[in-house]
Formats: sequence, structure tokens, C-alpha cells
Amino acid sequence: MDAAELRAMQAPIKERYKTDPKAAHITLKAKGTLDDAHIACKVETGRALAVAGLHPATGGSGLELCSGDMLLEALVACAGVTLKAVATALAIPLKSGTVSAEGDLDFRGTLGVAKDAPVGFAQIRLAFAVETDVEQEKLDQLLKLTERYCVVYQTIKSGPPVEVRLNRM
Repeated sequence: MDAAELRAMQAPIKERYKTDPKAAHITLKAKGTLDDAHIACKVETGRALAVAGLHPATGGSGLELCSGDMLLEALVACAGVTLKAVATALAIPLKSGTVSAEGDLDFRGTLGVAKDAPVGFAQIRLAFAVETDVEQEKLDQLLKLTERYCVVYQTIKSGPPVEVRLNRM
């Protein structure tokens, strides 16, 4: 897809959102079911069932997916798609590219071993490597706009309020 095709595809969507801002407000959903026999949660991904469990550093077997890994994978996926869309819109030719994310955790926090140890990632690093012939100024713009428009990156960076509740079935 080239820049003109992307603009043509998105133009009616953008126009609709300009004339009807409420149409742009969409609620995305995720659902999981607690495993009856294991410390695990079965998450419906829309394509397959993903079974998340404890990370081996907290006593897990390593057979199930780690939610921390899944968070980083979601960041990589969103950042990669956003980078590709921005590159397309700016007509920046990318011959190839990779996206990687890594995050530092102190598992003492989630295990309750040390009250001063944080629960969650202390730091996340997101990196892109692209093969292209464009000048550095264009790459700087590509990175800036990718950060600006990546939903998962902005969500992690901004930390929106999260409502949590527990109901009886």
C-alpha cells in the first residue's frame, strides 16, 4: 500500500470522525476465563485461545504465556503497525525493519517478598531498526510521529485511570 492508497482508505473515516466525533469513541474489549485446574487464565484473542499463567520467576511452569511478555508483545505489535502506517503516509520507503521491546521487573514486588520492590515494570525500552536510504531528519520525524500515534505506547506512557471491580456470578 502506498501513501495515496492509505489516504484514500482513511479519508472517509477521518471525515466521519470530524463531522461526528462520537463515532470515533469505540470500546475495545478483552475477556478471559479462569482455569479450573491451574493458576491460569484463558484469554480469548479473537483468533485463538491464549492461556496465561505464572512466569517461571514466580513459580510458573513456563508452559503458559506470561502477561508481562504479552504486554511487551502488544507494544511491539502496535508500534510496528504504527511505524509502518506513518512511513507509508510520509512516503518513507522501508526495505525491512524490526521492532523490539524489553522491560525490567523485580519479581520480589509481585511475590510480596519486599515491600519496597515495585510491582510492575520499572523500565521499558522500545527499539526500532529499519533499512532505508532516507535522511536522518525523516527518520526523526518517523519516530516522533510513531510515538505520538501508537495507542499502546501512549497508554503505557500516560497511565490512564483504571477502574477495577469484583462482582459475584
